[in-house]
Amino acid sequence: MTINRSIFKAYDVRGLYPSEINEDAARLIGRGFVTYLGAKRIAVSRDMRLSSPSVAAAFVEGATEQGADVVDYGMMGTDMMYFAVARDGHDGGVQITASHNPKEYNGIKMVRKEAFPLSGDAGINDIRDLIAGGQLPPPAATRGTVSTMDVIADYVTKVLSFIDIATIKPFNVVLDAGNGMAGMIAPKLFDQLPCRTTRLCFDVDGTFPNHEANPLIEENRRDIVARVIKDKADIGIAWDGDADRVFFIDGSGEFIAGDFITALLSEAFLLKHPGAKIVYDVRASYAVKDTAARYGGTALMNRVGHAFFKQRMREEGALFGGEVTGHYYFRDYFYADNGFIPALLILELMSIKGQTLRELLAPLREKYFISGEINTKLSDMGLIPAKLDGLSAKYSDGRVYSLDGISAEYDDWHFNVRASNTEPMLRLNIEAVTQELMEKKRDEVLAFIRG
Repeated sequence: MTINRSIFKAYDVRGLYPSEINEDAARLIGRGFVTYLGAKRIAVSRDMRLSSPSVAAAFVEGATEQGADVVDYGMMGTDMMYFAVARDGHDGGVQITASHNPKEYNGIKMVRKEAFPLSGDAGINDIRDLIAGGQLPPPAATRGTVSTMDVIADYVTKVLSFIDIATIKPFNVVLDAGNGMAGMIAPKLFDQLPCRTTRLCFDVDGTFPNHEANPLIEENRRDIVARVIKDKADIGIAWDGDADRVFFIDGSGEFIAGDFITALLSEAFLLKHPGAKIVYDVRASYAVKDTAARYGGTALMNRVGHAFFKQRMREEGALFGGEVTGHYYFRDYFYADNGFIPALLILELMSIKGQTLRELLAPLREKYFISGEINTKLSDMGLIPAKLDGLSAKYSDGRVYSLDGISAEYDDWHFNVRASNTEPMLRLNIEAVTQELMEKKRDEVLAFIRG
């Protein structure tokens, strides 16, 4: 049987349902996943997409055919699957989800023991090649079993353990679950806090009747922004479809960049754990390393991508890691990412300092002027190396390094340009000490990329 090779991405399997990813593909990937890991027992869970029950069932069929026992955790968020794999000692686990993509998509996120992710470099492409090369071994002599388990109560306890509930003040909070998995989990957490909450799109519905569950796109934030302003809320919190990423809106309705949230979360951790190590990504504002230094911590710059973050955090024993895309990782959550711990920690920091989110952010906004990620599509992949080499040469009078793409640092500004994993695209992030300098240098670097 043939399989569409394009669905195997850098961090997961993803594609249009049913033309690219479907039950036949899921069954084969289930067999390949068990074969690659040599797994005896795995966890399987799924999101709320309309195709997820049948795709999950097909994956389970393939996995059990190959001899693995499957524990089916039903419908839950991706970060809950990580919890299940680590808590219950499975050899691996999968979440059937297409994360923040529109409803026409589905996919599979895969981890090995201790919730360590498979990636294109380690596992995903091996599974693809096993299937595409017709190298799957024959089905096992004895089919694996299927049982069911639940982690919700233990998961809620674990997430709440990151804060002291008694310190939380009764803030006015607007929540937007985007009709995704946060609609199932957020009530179980926020019902235990003294905050007044307005809850938008909390019906778990894979047709996404209100807006796509991708808060990085401005139009998907319109509801929460309008409600924050109308209610004069202290903070707005939104999640993506599988609820492993979280995004924040301040009381004026302004969307907060992930690097500023990483800086605030670093502060929250270092107040409790002086001297701890923090990992941040190569695109991030200097706000992160400066905040870590101010509170006596050590900030470690890292390549983008959850597999690289989780590996580095394990090696360094880092307490916390943050990416500008809204992924936040925690040593005490099996080095995995979680979409609810950051929300609770930000509310706790607001409570300790007696400030709204906007007030917490004011010192950062006065000092750090960031562009956000600016994407430029090129006509083909072959142009990328020459563009990166050209940038390296053009800015050779600065401190140039190639940890992930090309970065150059000067005393009053810095930038990173890196290639997309999946398409001919360059992504620019730039920061300077003034808004004017940031805009000037942004336009200069973009002119070179697009020239």
